[in-house]
Amino acid sequence: MALDVDAPHGVLVVDKPAGPTSHDIVNRVRVALGTRRAGHTGTLDPFATGVLAVCLGKATRLVRFLTQGDKVYRATVRLGFATTTDDLMGEPLGAPRLVSYPPDALADAVRGLTGTFDQVAPSFSAKRVEGRRLYERAREGEAVPRTVARVTVHALEVLSAEEDCLEVEVVCSPGTYVRALARDLGEALGSGAHLTALRRLRSGAFGLEQAVPGDGLSGSARGRVLPLSALLTDFPEVRVGSEGRNALRHGRDLNRRLILSGFPESPPARLRVLDEEGGLLALAVPRGFGVEVGGLPVEPILHPDVVLFG
Repeated sequence: MALDVDAPHGVLVVDKPAGPTSHDIVNRVRVALGTRRAGHTGTLDPFATGVLAVCLGKATRLVRFLTQGDKVYRATVRLGFATTTDDLMGEPLGAPRLVSYPPDALADAVRGLTGTFDQVAPSFSAKRVEGRRLYERAREGEAVPRTVARVTVHALEVLSAEEDCLEVEVVCSPGTYVRALARDLGEALGSGAHLTALRRLRSGAFGLEQAVPGDGLSGSARGRVLPLSALLTDFPEVRVGSEGRNALRHGRDLNRRLILSGFPESPPARLRVLDEEGGLLALAVPRGFGVEVGGLPVEPILHPDVVLFG
């Protein structure tokens, strides 16, 4: 792969097709845009489609912040039997059962899977236990420990219910397994269930309206890369001039004198530091706000914890 010394820095939102892994898509982006520094913000299973945000260059340093937003999915759930993987890729756990449930049962099951609760991860998942992925252990025939995580399902809406198939839309927190929701929905209805299709419509700030097709990626996708300045715009911002920029370059804290505008009176958890033209230079955390030593107030500062230039 010929590397472009002017490879872009930012995020390319890809509409992942069914078939390739998320890692395959990242490799396609690397080849198309001529860069080694690339990584995604949240795995999609090979059969799943939709939003896959790929961080490029300096944006790879922001992955941990870009994964924190809620996700929106459209999914198809087949009732009648569960599978080893909770989706269509697994082996059936028994013969198909007749799908029949009381009129109010579906609404009750949906309510039971809405809100904040402990979710049992699928046996075949990417979660690590004792340093190994659960799917690696499951494929080797090991008894896989059931891991539990606290998740939030903000909304679970049934769009259609026809015979043994449900079309649902899910708005959920990061780390939520939609195939586990399908499994638990089937258990609540007494029929068993598994996921047969999944499409991610949104991942945090990134949606399908920004995406390029994952098939046929080429260098023209460079024009669709979201620049660093377009990322994490929900963080409060401050602006600095040349003196503040120089301080950042050397890892020094920013006091009120070095901030041209936006110095906070009530400190947020983290801020974006921009130059005068609006370019993203760094992320910073407030320190010393409301602190006194020996009865005297400490000068509040902004400590750069992620610097994106220099």
